[in-house]
Amino acid sequence: MTTSEQIRVLCVRTGVSLSELARRINQTPQNFNAKLKRNTITQDELNQIAKALNVTYEQYFVLGNGELVK
Repeated sequence: MTTSEQIRVLCVRTGVSLSELARRINQTPQNFNAKLKRNTITQDELNQIAKALNVTYEQYFVLGNGELVK
């Protein structure tokens, strides 16, 4: 699943439209939708999205032994 797909699912599950999410992170809905189509969401934007939706965003690698590399 791409990051854009994850964001769309997140919006459905939190009951927040993509347009509302865009406004919450100080972007226009048009600009935000363009970024989703291109799948060019930055790390900073992902953190802003998590904060705006009151969810936790974690990005890390997991080694074969279960060790996390954050």
